[in-house]
Amino acid sequence: MKFADLGLSDELLQSVLDAGYDTPTAIQAQAIPSVLMMRDIIGIAQTGTGKTASFVLPMIDILAHGRRRALMPRSLILEPTRELAAQVAENFEKYGKNHDLKMALLIGGVQMGDQVKALSDGVDVLIATPGRLMDLFERGKILLTGCELLVIDEADRMLDMGFIPDIETICSKLPPNRQTLLFSATMPPVIKKLADKFLSNPKYIEVARPASNNTNIAQHKIHVTTRGKREALRHLLRTDNVGTAIIFANRKTTVRELAKSLQQSGFSAGEIHGDMDQNARNAELQKFKDGVISILVASDVAARGLDVKGVSHVFNYDTPWHPDDYVHRIGRTGRAGASGRAFTFVTDDDAEAIANVEKLTGMKIPVFTLDGGDAAAEVPVAEKRERAPRAEKAPRKARAPKAAAEPVAEVEAPREVAAKPVRARRDEPRPPKDVLTELPSQPGEWNGPVPGFLSVSAL
Repeated sequence: MKFADLGLSDELLQSVLDAGYDTPTAIQAQAIPSVLMMRDIIGIAQTGTGKTASFVLPMIDILAHGRRRALMPRSLILEPTRELAAQVAENFEKYGKNHDLKMALLIGGVQMGDQVKALSDGVDVLIATPGRLMDLFERGKILLTGCELLVIDEADRMLDMGFIPDIETICSKLPPNRQTLLFSATMPPVIKKLADKFLSNPKYIEVARPASNNTNIAQHKIHVTTRGKREALRHLLRTDNVGTAIIFANRKTTVRELAKSLQQSGFSAGEIHGDMDQNARNAELQKFKDGVISILVASDVAARGLDVKGVSHVFNYDTPWHPDDYVHRIGRTGRAGASGRAFTFVTDDDAEAIANVEKLTGMKIPVFTLDGGDAAAEVPVAEKRERAPRAEKAPRKARAPKAAAEPVAEVEAPREVAAKPVRARRDEPRPPKDVLTELPSQPGEWNGPVPGFLSVSAL
């Protein structure tokens, strides 16, 4: 099947050919004709299957007929992160170059004045994260009553990030007779309930089993100690024929520290996480895409859905807390038919997390050994060598008691003196020193979405 067989306009087909494509992926071949027929869609597809083009292409042809109105976008695409929203915007720019369509990108981090101006001029396509959209709506700067088409992308990630209540609110403000497209890599019960509530007789399209993994990706897990992680990572980066790699960590502090450590070890590494402003994140990502740096250390929120060609390796420096994140992380490699490798470091504390991943994916991830030996045993070797000199000093400890044993009387006397104050203090109230030790530890940081950036362009 070719794109020409899907019912797209000649102008759009030319844009697709100019982009270097002529054969649709499975999700595109099934979704595009149904979207053009104005059907509601539930699309279940793993990452890297061309899901974005499956709704961008038919939307361009549908929106080619109609008129823009101030403050009333004609269509709305909801994305969980600003990077994903920016990538969808790039798709509209690439494929819509032969159409007169206006687009606005609302992802936070910039002054609202520019965004309000763009909306007041009228837009055909509004691409937004839920937080910024709700903010503008509550300020009365945007009207959703003219929205003819809604796309909820990465719905399972929306659930993970706590956006479902916002999505329900947004859907309640839209016209009831709209067309709704929902795409997700997995279909947990909450997302199924959302689809039943807001979609009308949708066509269900599934091109891969929920939570299944790309067969082009060779997956491995490595048993390590917490102290041995960095040593194991550096070893793999040097010996596993790594071209470009994305390294995922669960915490933003770990991302920063690991990127700095790799740079000090001579690796060309950058970082991307939720504490960085949008310009800094864009700059790091562009350096990675351009090959200026070959390693990108990332948090889940910042890197969710990143589409970078030619990533040879993905490293889960931390086993993901949520098993769904595993599918999305390793999906950064092995894209568009290419092969890739994914390594997950597993400590004793990660036993439950990796078990949840294997349960979700329905496979037992093979154990990888370093240099032919068990990784769990090999990595701590350096620690054992560091402790070896201490054993040589053991005879000194044996001689030390001789000098201390001579003044026996002096040792006993202080014990009697010290015993009296102890008995005296037993009747006094104990100081509240245990209060500090019973305080809860500092909670882990949250990689929540940070509102971001606006761009408006003629497609």
